Amino acid sequence: MRLLERLWGQKPSRKSDKKKGTSNYPYAVTRVRAMKSKLLPKESYPRLLNMGIDEITRFIQESEYKNDVDELAMKYSGGDLAEHALNRNLALTYDKLVRITLGELNYLVVAYLKRYDVWNIKTFLRGKIYNASVEDILESLIAAGEFTYTSMSELAAKATYQEIIEALKYSEYYPLLQKFDGTNLAYIENELDKMYYTGLFEAIGKPRSKDRKLFAQVVRLEVDVKNLINLFRLKKAGVQQLDEIMPLMIEGGLELEPEKLAPLPYEEFVNELQRTQYWDAISGVTGQDITSLITLESRLIRYYLESSTILSHVSPISVVPILDYIIHKNNEVTNLRIIFRGKETGLSDELIKDQLVVI
Repeated sequence: MRLLERLWGQKPSRKSDKKKGTSNYPYAVTRVRAMKSKLLPKESYPRLLNMGIDEITRFIQESEYKNDVDELAMKYSGGDLAEHALNRNLALTYDKLVRITLGELNYLVVAYLKRYDVWNIKTFLRGKIYNASVEDILESLIAAGEFTYTSMSELAAKATYQEIIEALKYSEYYPLLQKFDGTNLAYIENELDKMYYTGLFEAIGKPRSKDRKLFAQVVRLEVDVKNLINLFRLKKAGVQQLDEIMPLMIEGGLELEPEKLAPLPYEEFVNELQRTQYWDAISGVTGQDITSLITLESRLIRYYLESSTILSHVSPISVVPILDYIIHKNNEVTNLRIIFRGKETGLSDELIKDQLVVI
C-alpha cells in the first residue's frame, strides 16, 4: 500500500465529507472552554523562568502534560524530552478537537489544522537539506494535521528530499514540491503558506452567517499580522522593490494593503501604520534605530491572541471559541518550547522573557 494511501486512511475522522451533517456547537464549545481553563495562567511564567530544565520538566509533569512526559521519559531527557512531550500533547489535543466536533464545525476545524501538514513538510525539506538526523526531524514534527506520526516517521527516514517528495506524489502538495531543487527553500516554504491560506479561504467560502464571518475575520487578522511581520523584516533588511516583496505577501488580509506599503521608505511606512488598528500594539517599538524585531513581533502576536479571544465572545456558540483555543494552546506550547530551549542554550532570563507572548 502506498504511503500516502495509508497516511490518510489511518485518520478517517478527518475526511472532508464531515462537511455535511449536523454540527454539535453547544457540546463542542462547552468541552473546549473547559480545556482552555486548563491552560497555564500567566503567573506561571515568571516561576518557570526561575527554574532549571529538570524543575520545569517536573512542573509541566504536574500539569496537563503529565501523560506526555511520563510516556516519553524512558526514551528522552532534558530539552529533548520537553520537545517531544509538547509536540505529542499538541497533536493529541488537536486530534481530540477533531473527534469531538461534527458536521460543518468539524470541516472548519480540520481545514484550519492543515497548517500542521505544511509545517511538517517544511520540516522534512529543511531537515534533509541541512543533513539533520532522523531523530532531530522527528523532534520537530507535529502530528496535528492529516499526517499520522507513523507515516511521518517513515518519511523522515527517507534518505533524500527527492524521496520524500516522491512519497507525497498523491498529495495536493506534490505539484508545488516538484519545483523544489534544493536551493529555493524559502520560495517553496512561502508558496506552501500561500497554498494553505488559499485552501482555508476556500473552505470558509463566502461567509454569510455570523459564525463564518467571525471565523474569516480571525483568519484575515492572522494574515495581516504575518504580512506585517514580514514587511518589518524586509524593511529592516533594506528591501523596498515591489517585485521582491509582493511574492512574499499572503492574500486575504483584513486591513493592510501590502502593495501600497511595500515600496514606501521606512518613515512613511510607519506613518501609514498609524492609521491602522495595529498601531497601538506596536507604537513605541518602530523607531528607525530598531535593532531587534523580537519585541515588535511579540506585540503583534499578543494583539492577535487578544483579538481572537474578544471575537470568541461575540459569538460564544460558534467555531470561533474553538479557533481561539487552538491559537492559545499553540502559543502556550511555543512559550514552553522557548523557555526549554533558552535554558538549554544558556540564554539569559531577560532574553527568554522578551520572546514570550504571555496573555
